[in-house]
Formats: sequence, structure tokens, C-alpha cells
Amino acid sequence: MSSTPSDPDDEHDHGADPVTDRVHENSWSANLEGPEHAADRDLLVRQAIDAVEHTAAGNRVNLVAHGDHGHPEEYLSVALESAFGDAVDIGYVEQCGGGGHVVRGHV
Repeated sequence: MSSTPSDPDDEHDHGADPVTDRVHENSWSANLEGPEHAADRDLLVRQAIDAVEHTAAGNRVNLVAHGDHGHPEEYLSVALESAFGDAVDIGYVEQCGGGGHVVRGHV
């Protein structure tokens, strides 16, 4: 898998905690629906990339994105495909009852 460096200082500049602090050796979900994600789409995208980078090969991560930014195929899927190319299979899952969206990345 190709890697896109993420700068942890960027996340702290916005008062946001990192989405994860370890590599997940199983499938998991990353919550990107906080108020900090609603306020900053770039933060949401950076943390989504970080979540994929912290997912071990052979697993998946569900990226639960804040609904304030619209449909994730218009911004998040594009960013993930740009960052990882064919190394990660990205797919839209569904819209949540609260208005957010789930995008799944198979690593």
C-alpha cells in the first residue's frame, strides 16, 4: 500500500484528537462525525487517510463521515483514491440516520 504522510500537528491545530493511535489488525470504524469534522472538511479528509494508513492489510475500515459536507463521493472518495490508488478498494456503503455517510476502505 502506498502511504501519504499525515502531519499530526495539523490535527492538533484544530483541537481534534487523532482518529487512532495504533495499527488495527482487524476491521474497525473511524468516527469522523464530530463537530470538529463538521467545521473542517480538510481535517476529516486527513483523518480518513490516517485511518486507512492505520488499517492492516486484509482488513477494512468504515469511515463514518459528517453529513455537513455532502455526499462523500464528491470529496472523500476522490481524496482516498488519490492517496492510495489501487492499493485500497474504496466504496460507498450508506447514509446514516443522523445524516452522516459511511465509506468503506478495504486495505
